[in-house]
Amino acid sequence: MQTILDVQSLKKYYGKEPNQTKALDGVSFQVIQGEFLGIMGASGSGKTTLLNCLASIIRPTAGSIYLKDKELGRLKESELAHYRGNEIGYLFQNFELIDNLTAKENILLPLSLHKVSERESAERLKLLSNYLDITDVLDKFPSQMSGGQRQRVAAARALILDPHIVFADEPTGALDSKNARILMERLAGMNAVEKTTILMVTHNSYAASFCNRILFIQDGKLFHELRRDHPRETQEDFYQRILRVMSMFAGGEPNVF
Repeated sequence: MQTILDVQSLKKYYGKEPNQTKALDGVSFQVIQGEFLGIMGASGSGKTTLLNCLASIIRPTAGSIYLKDKELGRLKESELAHYRGNEIGYLFQNFELIDNLTAKENILLPLSLHKVSERESAERLKLLSNYLDITDVLDKFPSQMSGGQRQRVAAARALILDPHIVFADEPTGALDSKNARILMERLAGMNAVEKTTILMVTHNSYAASFCNRILFIQDGKLFHELRRDHPRETQEDFYQRILRVMSMFAGGEPNVF
C-alpha cells in the first residue's frame, strides 16, 4: 500500500536550555493512503503542535515531513501556499467559517479561489452536501445553523478540493454528543467509501474509536499504537482498548457519548 505521509524524527523545541520545552521530541510515523489515523494524548502532549507542523502552519526545529514525494522543509513559500490550498484539507475545532457568507458560499470559496468551473463546483457541492446531510442549510449563514451543522459545513469545505489528506484538529471538541457522533459517522463513511485519507488529533476516546489506527503521544514522544486489525472487532471493543491505553497516562477521559 502507498505511503502518503512520511514523518521522520520530527522535533519542535521552544526556548533555550535549561528552560527548553520539547513539544515534539523525535516523532516518526507513516500514513498509508486511504487510512483513518488518530493521534491521541492529553493536553500539552504535543499532538496539536504535530498537526500544525504537518499542515505547515509552524516549522519544526528538526526532522522531515514528506507528502508523497515532496519534502515540506524544502518547499518555497509559494509552494507551501499551494500545498496548504490544494493538497491538504484542514478541519478545525471551532469551524472557522466566514460569518457573512452562506454555507454554500463558505464551501465553494476554495473552488472559486482556484478557478474551478461552475459545473464542476456544483457537482462537488451536491455530492458533499448530500453525504454530509447539509442540503437544507446551504442558504443559511453560520449564525443560523447548529454547531453540528456548522462543523459539517466546515468538513465539506475541507473536502471540496479533494485533498490528498485531511487534517482534523479535535473536530468534535465544540459539539454535543449527538452531533459529534453524526460528524464522526460521516467522516468514517467517507474514509470507507471514498477512501479519503484522514489524520485526526483528538483527546476523545469515542471519536478515536472510528479510526483504523491510533498513535498515542505523551511529552512529545509516541509511546503506543493500536490497530483495528481483526475484522470481527467491533467499534465498542476497539473503544474499550483505547480506554485501557488512555488510563495508562494522565489525561484519559472515561466518558462515553
